[in-house]
Amino acid sequence: MAELTNEEYISKIKGGIYGLLIGDALGVPYEFHMKEDIPPIEQIEMNPPEGFVRAHSGTAPGTWSDDGAQALCLLDSLLYKGSFDLTDFSDRVLAWYENGLWAVDNRVFDVGIQTSMALSMYKSGGKPEDCGNVRPDGKGNGALMRVLPLVLWHTGTDAELVNDAHRQCLITHGNITNQVCCALYRLIARELLNGSSFDTSLDSAIQKLRSIYADTPEYSDEFLFRLQPDEPDIWKGRGSGYVVDSLRSAVMIMKAANSYEEAVKQAVALGDDTDTTACITGGIAGVKFGYDSIPTRWLNSLRDKYKADKLINKLILNTGR
Repeated sequence: MAELTNEEYISKIKGGIYGLLIGDALGVPYEFHMKEDIPPIEQIEMNPPEGFVRAHSGTAPGTWSDDGAQALCLLDSLLYKGSFDLTDFSDRVLAWYENGLWAVDNRVFDVGIQTSMALSMYKSGGKPEDCGNVRPDGKGNGALMRVLPLVLWHTGTDAELVNDAHRQCLITHGNITNQVCCALYRLIARELLNGSSFDTSLDSAIQKLRSIYADTPEYSDEFLFRLQPDEPDIWKGRGSGYVVDSLRSAVMIMKAANSYEEAVKQAVALGDDTDTTACITGGIAGVKFGYDSIPTRWLNSLRDKYKADKLINKLILNTGR
């Protein structure tokens, strides 16, 4: 594997952030629709075809949802604190929930039940380490959708990255299943950031996580039992809000995708939780294919893009490249 040039590395950084925001925005109007009701691939755009009954009808095309806003909250916190700080991150997520921090037009919509309950608990004085277990069996994808900025910022070891991946979940989605999914996703993204192919990134991430979890049976058992990474043909998903299915959906798509546009359109085409599936897929697709792979028409239609620009510029400076 050839060493990446500065330009290639920066393109992957930018591609990751814009990739998740655009995937999120692309999926917003199609959310909650069954797979059979989604328009043909070639007609999936920020503005759906005439006659399609869009979700969130009061939301203008090109608007990212809670997925993108929380991802920017995480990036903002990392750049401000210089390390992952659960309290600072939790404060920013609460500021999003109450005041629209990093949301387009500062408008909050499409908040999940788990997230709402957890943040209400935090506002009432709950410890951030506990709030994500307000519903102990909650296994939605609300922590997975926002995790990518941690990978793009992090310079520590894989084990340190995995630990931060776990802790990032705690404020809203503390269940161990969510933690394990976030850890694997982040290791895949790190391999892609270093220039590996997707299949190589997936295989390497699985082996690294197996090694990291070797001395923690609870996490090792959860990884092997819940994700079943060694099972043949396990990487198939339906685009639902269940965190394991969300991860499998993204992996399924990325194993076959030849471009950023193809990847996020395939994510939307699954139906159901379209914005989050496309956000999760779009983030790693942006890392793999780079910023220049993202269609200009989508970049130009992304609302409040200047907000992301400011953080991305700070992130690039932080990398020292």
